Amino acid sequence: MKLVYSDKHALHDPSFFLVRGQRRPSAEQPQRAAVLLEAATEAGHEVMEAMGLGPGPRAAVHTPEYLHFLETAYEAWKALPDSAEEIIPNVHPQRGPATYPRAVVGRAGWHMADTACPIGPHTFEAACAAADTAASAAALVMAGANAVYALCRPPGHHAYADMAGGFCFLNNSAIAAQHLHQRFDRVAVLDIDVHHGNGTQGIFWRRGDVLTVSVHADPRDYYPFFWGHEAERGEGDGEGYNLNLPLPLGTGDDTWLQAIESGLRRIAAYDPGALVVALGLDAHEGDPLKGLRVTTQGFARAGEAIARMGYPTVLVQEGGYLSPALGENLVSFLTGFEETH
Repeated sequence: MKLVYSDKHALHDPSFFLVRGQRRPSAEQPQRAAVLLEAATEAGHEVMEAMGLGPGPRAAVHTPEYLHFLETAYEAWKALPDSAEEIIPNVHPQRGPATYPRAVVGRAGWHMADTACPIGPHTFEAACAAADTAASAAALVMAGANAVYALCRPPGHHAYADMAGGFCFLNNSAIAAQHLHQRFDRVAVLDIDVHHGNGTQGIFWRRGDVLTVSVHADPRDYYPFFWGHEAERGEGDGEGYNLNLPLPLGTGDDTWLQAIESGLRRIAAYDPGALVVALGLDAHEGDPLKGLRVTTQGFARAGEAIARMGYPTVLVQEGGYLSPALGENLVSFLTGFEETH
């Protein structure tokens, strides 16, 4: 399988992360991508450099106001006296009736959902490279490839059209899905990350031309808490085109795979022209974020089940954090997928 990658991901190297009110090193480290790249390369997957596709693919998903903030906010932040090395918001409007602020501290709170997405001097460049990686993989699928893996970092599925969150800035999976619309009338997104793909859901909430399905740890007990519940079905033209399949914390292979199969049945009924898989590997039993208990072999079985659908597929890397099994989990999924597709 072709693998699209950009080494510009390493320009984003966050340090700030809060865990139950205490500062900890961020789990979203550049080494994640290095481990995944090494494992996939050793398994024989062909690496391709991401194409520079310009602002079009990200502008098709994200608002001009938000993109301008991501590109320019760091310079304004550093001009403040005694500012930290990363942009970290300390006030949020909660998006009730509110006015967009001029001050960068206020704009940070407007555009950043939480403190898990600190912005450094080169975060925007790294996020754009990740978006190009996803769009490049989609372009290869539109050109006739059966499946392409986009090794994106930073991840993207928590990013809304105008808001970062949960390690994510630009929504790579949504960008891939939107890019695929140049060829396919209907596209489905299947998110198997341990966390609900709330940003992806929000971007396509009122649209019927993209079906969004997410299998994840129950948000009543787990990030992102406020989104990802079963009752969320979409609105307007998108009503009925969003499916959430939350699972109890600690769920293992069999129940997780049953939920994926349920999501795939909904996708089959929708009959899309192409599929985007938001490939989180953080559902693994050894992942440091500890939400579900999927085994390495479970990822192979998931790859097999998804591949049996036979859709042209873009696999977009989302979560999956440093553990001894991280690279092995990716290879397991890709092997299961390739042996079946």
